[in-house]
Amino acid sequence: MAISNLQKARAAYQPKLPKALQGPVKAIEGAATQSVGNQAEIKELFPNTYGMPVITFEPGEPTALPPFNVGIILSGGQAPGGHNVISGLFDGVKSLNPANKLYGFILGPGGLVDHNYMEITSDIMDKYRNTGGFDIIGSGRTKLEEVDQFEKGIQILRELNIKALVIIGGDDSNTNACVLAEYYAAKKYGVQVIGCPKTIDGDLKNEQIETSFGFDTACKTYSELIGNIQRDCNSARKYWHFIKLMGRSASHIALECALQCQPNICLISEEVEAKAMSLDDVVTYIAKAVAKRAEEGNNFGTVLIPEGIIEFIPAIKKLIAELNDVLASPEAGTINSANEQIEFVKQHISRENLATFLSLPADVAAQLALDRDPHGNVQVSLIETEKLLSRMVADKLAVWKKSGKYVGKFGSQHHFFGYEGRCAAPSNYDADYCYSLGYNASRLIANGKTGYMSIIKNTTAPAAEWIAGGVPITMMMNLEKRNGKMKPVIRKALVELDGAPFKFFAAHREEWAKETAYVYPGPIQYWGPTEVCDQPTITLQLEKAK
Repeated sequence: MAISNLQKARAAYQPKLPKALQGPVKAIEGAATQSVGNQAEIKELFPNTYGMPVITFEPGEPTALPPFNVGIILSGGQAPGGHNVISGLFDGVKSLNPANKLYGFILGPGGLVDHNYMEITSDIMDKYRNTGGFDIIGSGRTKLEEVDQFEKGIQILRELNIKALVIIGGDDSNTNACVLAEYYAAKKYGVQVIGCPKTIDGDLKNEQIETSFGFDTACKTYSELIGNIQRDCNSARKYWHFIKLMGRSASHIALECALQCQPNICLISEEVEAKAMSLDDVVTYIAKAVAKRAEEGNNFGTVLIPEGIIEFIPAIKKLIAELNDVLASPEAGTINSANEQIEFVKQHISRENLATFLSLPADVAAQLALDRDPHGNVQVSLIETEKLLSRMVADKLAVWKKSGKYVGKFGSQHHFFGYEGRCAAPSNYDADYCYSLGYNASRLIANGKTGYMSIIKNTTAPAAEWIAGGVPITMMMNLEKRNGKMKPVIRKALVELDGAPFKFFAAHREEWAKETAYVYPGPIQYWGPTEVCDQPTITLQLEKAK
């Protein structure tokens, strides 16, 4: 495998560990926990893994452990730092006993079901340390939900003498990990299941999980690109750049990039919903900012748009909810063409939602009515929201121009930053954080835990002061409708409008809208002063008031 000079240099980087993980540990147990919602229902669904305490690790005395093997799965979309979780787990299990082995299941959870695996050796691991991507074993989106899958999984786990399985994924993947842990515990199969919090979207966090891994690197990668565009924008001075960013269910990426780059406009989906804004309200908000800048002779600017914003517009959210139910019906499964599906939708939704459906541009309405993702939801990343908004802004400005309310020229460019950030080489923060998550998972395994997520806290402090431990996955769960049925899932964390990051943004956005106050963050720095290279996201610093 050919490697770049950067990769050679990064391979030599030794990620930092919390002090508690730098030697033997002892587990300190907190009070019993409960789920964030639907406590009775979640307890009934997970009787063997519900109510367990939060774990914190402290330095302890060495204990000899017999050899054991561990399996690892990368699940869902890629996020920077996945290889470091694996390298941390590898080093962690080897430190417990050099005879221990780590097996990777190929292409996600499907590798467990299909018995497709490889042993991860030192030679293999050393090629992937501190690199981006998930290519060491690949990832996949197979859902572990059926008894048949669990039983096929236990066959290969027993064959390989695997004591514990670590699943690296987002909220859905860790929900599956919890279901699997419960099943194996109920059957007394003796296999532990541990999760690790991954998603660049930043929506897998709570009081116990400060941030999901990959968020830091992805935001820094996108912010570099946005900064480059803003430099060009301020040079050519003739375009408004509409930039859509990853973040289907929450606007954390858009908010963090706004804090790093200071664009003229950043839409926050959660605010749009809270204010019950219509699509026209959103368009008018942007158009007014464009018109005000034009009065100063500035016919250029940048607009950041979360990819899921269309789902947060209340009228469209109601429409989508009914569409999801209608398209989950058995009758909908017999439809053979796109045109038939659109007509089926028109005939089966309420009058109010039909009016909303018909008010949308035909291409957007069609996208809402057609293919669903594996969860049965609209594939909002396929909706070109950035083009929809710029087109509607242009139309509104044209009307205003006729009445003298607008005096400028409006030209637009469009961008969607998604894949560009998912496999970037991890920042120092993510390299350290992910390595610690993996190493910590080995200690959860050694302490006999199952149904837990590996957590590292206090990460705005130097790495030696980070706090390691585990949180029961059931603690984060509630019931939500998926594919027309109520299912246990980990509750997503949305942008909090009363939180410090949003408040800071809200206090400055009028100034950024009027002035050209752009910040150009530049590329991720791997070497140099700590204040340049080792800083967490602005979001996390504001949340921790540091």
